[in-house]
Amino acid sequence: MQQRPAAVYGELNQSLTFESAPTVPINPYGRSKLINEWMIQDYAAASGLRYLILRYFNVAGADPFGRIGERNAQGSHLIKVACDAAKGRRECLQIFGTDFPTPDGTAVRDYIHVWDLATAHLDGLHYLEQGGQSQVLNCGYGRGYSVREVVKKMKEISGVDFPVVEVNRRKGDPASVVASVQRIREVLGWMPNYDDLGVIVETTWEWYKRW
Repeated sequence: MQQRPAAVYGELNQSLTFESAPTVPINPYGRSKLINEWMIQDYAAASGLRYLILRYFNVAGADPFGRIGERNAQGSHLIKVACDAAKGRRECLQIFGTDFPTPDGTAVRDYIHVWDLATAHLDGLHYLEQGGQSQVLNCGYGRGYSVREVVKKMKEISGVDFPVVEVNRRKGDPASVVASVQRIREVLGWMPNYDDLGVIVETTWEWYKRW
């Protein structure tokens, strides 16, 4: 069983990203992950190994009971950076690009709570133990939030109106990446419990407030 980021898809001109979508990554990170998928599939073809690859989207959040979470001072994903800005660890939060073809001009991503991702892994292991066939499945919520929406939610939950600076796009950033989740629900019977941006941001913030 392997987990892989949705960066293997690259830039897609469709509202939802299906597992059957072309894998044309637009940056070295995505290409490296796609090569790893090919290696797994080639080995499986030669050996008879059954595999499950989860293509997860933007993972965030922390244990809802406050027992564990990310503790990485170098973390660069948006919600973690927003926490740093709210705590004063950064002078500001930078929004990279406000001219994307999205409703508010900022990039849109499908954020999945880490707890739901963990249960997807457990469901996947059970599936393979029961003799399930090899699969590649998206793991997300099937809806996206823009950078502006995430920043607004962090300000609401933290109560801190931290500075935001708009800068140019980063090369290789897709405008929108949102998962189609029909297959994972059909194959694994997976049902998320924390499909809410407010819950994702709040559990992250409560964790980061500790340190």
